[in-house]
Amino acid sequence: MSVLRGCDPFEALWSRRNTVALPGSIEIDLLSLPDLVLAKKTQRDKDWPMIRRLVEADFIRNRTNPTEEKLRFWILESRTPDHLFEIARTSMDVVEREVARRPLLVHAVARDREALEKALLEEQERERALDREYWRPLREELEAMRRSRGQ
Repeated sequence: MSVLRGCDPFEALWSRRNTVALPGSIEIDLLSLPDLVLAKKTQRDKDWPMIRRLVEADFIRNRTNPTEEKLRFWILESRTPDHLFEIARTSMDVVEREVARRPLLVHAVARDREALEKALLEEQERERALDREYWRPLREELEAMRRSRGQ
């Protein structure tokens, strides 16, 4: 797991890290939020609610005065229809620039909740399938190693 699917090499991730200061002069380095969201796009069921919660928390914390970088992050990563509706209503210019990268945004612009929820699920399933395919050769290699040790 030295390389995560969809993520940059370690050096790039490290350069974008967040450092959190804890009591007692302890500092902890963490993946940046955008990098963590990319790393969480796995086949595991438990990762998808976490992606939603992470982006929701960032949106709620920063929605009153977002940078264009924040807006692009939310537009490309939000899994919450109401937040996508709000962003489409208040930042249409940024949404229009990103719709080619995330076509489901047309449903946010149209405020079509049913179509947006369906498209979000389809997007999730595509990502999960990509993750399964990415890790398949490694799993096969590990399984072959396990079998050879058992003989």
